[in-house]
Amino acid sequence: MRKLLAFAFLFFFFWDKTLAQIAPAPPLKVDNITSILEKGGQFTTFIKLLKATQVADQLNNQLSTPDPNDGLTVFAPSDNAFSGLKSGTLNSLSDQEKLQLVQFHILPTLMSTSQFQTASNPLRTQAGDVKGGKFPLNVTADGNQVNVTTGVVNATVENSVFSDRRIAVYQVDKVLLPLDIFGTAPEPAPAPVVPENGGLVSSPKAAVKGADVAGAVSLKFHALAMGFSSFAVFWAIFGGF
Repeated sequence: MRKLLAFAFLFFFFWDKTLAQIAPAPPLKVDNITSILEKGGQFTTFIKLLKATQVADQLNNQLSTPDPNDGLTVFAPSDNAFSGLKSGTLNSLSDQEKLQLVQFHILPTLMSTSQFQTASNPLRTQAGDVKGGKFPLNVTADGNQVNVTTGVVNATVENSVFSDRRIAVYQVDKVLLPLDIFGTAPEPAPAPVVPENGGLVSSPKAAVKGADVAGAVSLKFHALAMGFSSFAVFWAIFGGF
């Protein structure tokens, strides 16, 4: 009897242990991009843009993947960074431009601070079109300082907000303005001046030369007139003799 009880005890002990080993692990809790930024406490405007453009939903779907391929890197401008923009800047953008602005702050790869040292510029963002020169993003690192340039602004990475094997979020002190949206277009060349004299433009030298010729002709006619006048007077006095 004792052997039977001992056997039963060992059987249930190892059975429970085996079930515990093969039971599925609880799902890994992943912070979404909104909660990450809310914990930072100073990204209200950027959160609103993420939600309005539905980029937040897209990022959260990527973060929920059990084994993401490349991860994500987000450069998050603080509220102070947005307050530095010219008044009405965001309101002047179309919905498509707002989407591209937000996507320009997101890299489709996970980058640690050490990887910024060897980054191959320009970096590809979710806004796309790096080779076309519309959305160039360059990162340079000097010691602990990381700078981000867009062709319009030069920003500095102030600190790391969050980092795990799926996503890295860095706070930047300026809004990253894409060249394609905020770049200054080259001024058009001035239109040629069409003169009223049949479309011919006279150079200053030609004008002076023309004035000299006209003056010389005028003097010749004046001299001839004086000559005829003198001859008439002479004929009137002595012609009768």
